[in-house]
Amino acid sequence: MDEKRELTSVDLAALESELSDYIGAKLDKAYLYADDDVVRLKMRDFDRGRVEFIIELGDVKRAHVAATEHVPDAPGRPPDFAMMLRNRLSGADLARVEQFEFDRILELEFDREDASTTIVAELFGDGNVAVLDEHGEVIDCLDTVRLKSRTVAPGTPYEFPSARFNPLTVDYEGFAARIRESDADVVRTLATQLNFGGLYGEELCSRADIEYNLPVEELTDEQLERLYEVVSELATRLREGDLDPRVYYESTGDGDGDGDSDDADAGDGSENRRRVDVTPIPLVEYEHLYSEQFEDFNDALDDYFFNFQREEQVEGGEPKRPDFEAEVSKYEHIIQQQEEAIEDFEADAEAEREKAELLYANYDLVDEVLSTVQGARAEDVPWAEIEATFEEGAEQGIPAAEAVVGVDGTEGTVTLDIDGTRVTVDAHTGVEKNADELYKEAKRIEGKKEGAQAAIEDTREDLEAVQERREEWEAEDSETEVESDDEAEDDEPTDWLNEPSIPVRSNEQWYEQFRWFHTSDGYLVIGGRDADDNEELVQKYLERGDKFFHAQAHGGPVTVLKATGPSEPAKEVEFPQSSLDEAAQFAVSYSSVWKDGRFAGDVYMVDPDQVSKTPESGEYLEKGGFAVRGDRTYFEDTEASVAVGITCDDETRVVGGPPAAIRPQAATSITVEPGQYAQNDIAKMLYREFKSRFADETFVRKVASPDRIQEFLPPGGSRMVEE
Repeated sequence: MDEKRELTSVDLAALESELSDYIGAKLDKAYLYADDDVVRLKMRDFDRGRVEFIIELGDVKRAHVAATEHVPDAPGRPPDFAMMLRNRLSGADLARVEQFEFDRILELEFDREDASTTIVAELFGDGNVAVLDEHGEVIDCLDTVRLKSRTVAPGTPYEFPSARFNPLTVDYEGFAARIRESDADVVRTLATQLNFGGLYGEELCSRADIEYNLPVEELTDEQLERLYEVVSELATRLREGDLDPRVYYESTGDGDGDGDSDDADAGDGSENRRRVDVTPIPLVEYEHLYSEQFEDFNDALDDYFFNFQREEQVEGGEPKRPDFEAEVSKYEHIIQQQEEAIEDFEADAEAEREKAELLYANYDLVDEVLSTVQGARAEDVPWAEIEATFEEGAEQGIPAAEAVVGVDGTEGTVTLDIDGTRVTVDAHTGVEKNADELYKEAKRIEGKKEGAQAAIEDTREDLEAVQERREEWEAEDSETEVESDDEAEDDEPTDWLNEPSIPVRSNEQWYEQFRWFHTSDGYLVIGGRDADDNEELVQKYLERGDKFFHAQAHGGPVTVLKATGPSEPAKEVEFPQSSLDEAAQFAVSYSSVWKDGRFAGDVYMVDPDQVSKTPESGEYLEKGGFAVRGDRTYFEDTEASVAVGITCDDETRVVGGPPAAIRPQAATSITVEPGQYAQNDIAKMLYREFKSRFADETFVRKVASPDRIQEFLPPGGSRMVEE
C-alpha cells in the first residue's frame, strides 16, 4: 500500500484537541525553509520547555509538534516571510488552535499586547500559509491565490474555502438527510458527501457492519441509525481527546512483516517493515498490520513523518552519517567560551565597583585633582599646560599631583593611580558623578553576564539535541559504524589537484552578496563592497556579540565578525585572538590602504552598541558612514595581504581573505599583495595559474573564472607573492 503523505480531516480534528494543551506557549522565533516548503515555529512552554511546531506544504502536507532532534538546523539568511513572522509574533502567546469546520485547514492565533495575529495553514491542494491581522486581512502568504471562488492575497480579507459539511457536529436528521441525498453507495457517500475520505469511509462501514458497496437507497433505517452512532462515537473521541494513536507498518516482503497490532515490540523481522500510515485511533481496516502505539498523536505524527522522509532519502543508497563530533565539538567550544566570558564579566564588573569605591575612599585627593583641572579650564588654560603643572607638582611631592599618570585633553579625562589601580575620571564632573558612572558600568557589564547566561542555556540545549541525535543514529546503525581497514584507507585526503574529474558542488549562502570569509576558527566575517552594503551590514546584520572593524584610513569597508548567524539568537562570544587578527587583516586589505599601494595599516575594533548612524550635533554622516563612540581596540601596523583559493571538499568554489584563514580551507591558494597589476589583469593571471595546477582544467573554468576570482581581490593594483 502507498505511504500516507497528507493529514486527513480526521487527523486535524484529533490534533485540535491535543494542540489546545499548548495554549499559552510563547513564540521565540519563526523560520522558513523555502526549498522544502516548511514553516517552523519555535516556542517556549512553561511546563514542556522548548516546543517545535512544523508545517510542511510540499509533496508531504503535515502540521504537528516535532521532537527537537527531528527539527532541521536553522536555515541561512531568513527570507522576508520569516522576518515578517518574527516581527509580528516574537514574544506572542499562542491563544487559539482550531480546525476550520471539517476541512484540512488549521488556524493558530497568537496574541501580543500590540497585535493579534493568526496563521492559517492550508493542508490541501498545493498547500499554503496565510498570516492574518486581527481584522482577518492577509498580511502575507506563501502563495497568492486568485480564483473565482476565493482570493488569498496580501492586503485583502482572507477568504476560507466554502464550508464543508461537518459530520462531527451534525444532528441525526441532518446526517440522515445528507446520506439519503446521495445516489452512490455508502462508502463513496461517506468519503465524498460527508468528507471522511476513502479510508475512514471504509472504517465507518466496517464498524457499523455495513457493506461498502451497498447502495444508499437500500440502506435501512436501522443501518442508518447504527452508522450515525458510529460517527457520533468517533466525534466524541476526537472532541474529548480520547485517542489511542498508532503508526502502522507493512511488510517489505523479506521475512514476516505482519504481527499482532497490540504488540508494542516490533520483534523479529522489524527491519523488513516500513511505515505506511499514522492514525489517532486504532482502525479495524488495519487489524492485519503491525502497529506501534503512542501516548500522543503529535508524537505518532512526528515519528511517522520523520522516519518516512528518512526512508525516502536513503532509498537507493546508504545515508551519510552526519558529522556529530564536529557539531558536539563546536557547541562545547562555544559553551567554554561563554563560561569564560561570564567569568570575565564578573571580574570586569567587580573591577569597576572597586574603582568606584577607591574614588570614595580617596575622596579628598580625587576632588583636589578634579577641582584643579576644572579651575584651570575655566581660565582657558591649555590641557598640555595642566599636564605640565601636575608633573611639576609630582616632582615637589604633592600627593594629588603624584596620583595623576595621564591627562587626555581630547577626551577631557584624567587617569589616576590610586593604590596601584588606574582609574580614568571625567574631569568635567565631580567625584560622586564619576563613581556613579563606574557603578553604572559595572551594572551594564553584569547585564551582559545575564545575557551570556541565557545564551549558554540555549547552547546547552543545542548540544543535548545533537548528542541525542547521535545516540539515536548509533543505536540504529551500530553495525555500519565499524569500518574495515580498507574503508579506513578510503578516508585519506583526496589529492584534488591530480584528480582527472572533480564534481562541482555548490550551495549559495545569504552572505555571498557581501565580501566574506570564514576565519581559521570557523567564524563568519562579512564586509561591505560599497556604501549601500555598509549601510545594510550595520542596520541589518550587526548584532549583540558581534565585533565591528574598520581601517583607520578613509575609504574602507564595514567589517563584521559574526558571533551567530542571522537566524540564531544573539550571543556573547569570546573570539579567539586568531579570528580577531584575521578580521582586522581583512578590513585593512580591502580598504584604501591597498589601493594606495601601502603594505600595512591600522585597524580599530568596537562593540555594536558603539556604532551609530546618529551624528554629533553639527556633524554630517555621508552614506555608508557611521559615528563610532567610546574606547577602541587597535590593531596597529596590520599587514595588507590576501589569499585566493579554490575549495574542493564539501563545496567547490573560489574563496578569498586573510592567508592564514584561506590556506587550510583550500585545495590550493595564491597569495597577493599590493602591486602593479590592475584588478582584472591579476584575476586573469591567477586563473591561468590555477588552471596549470589542476589536472581537471574544465573544473577550474566552471568554478573559478576570472570574474569570480576578481570578486575576492582588493580594489587597486596587486601582484602574486612567490611562495
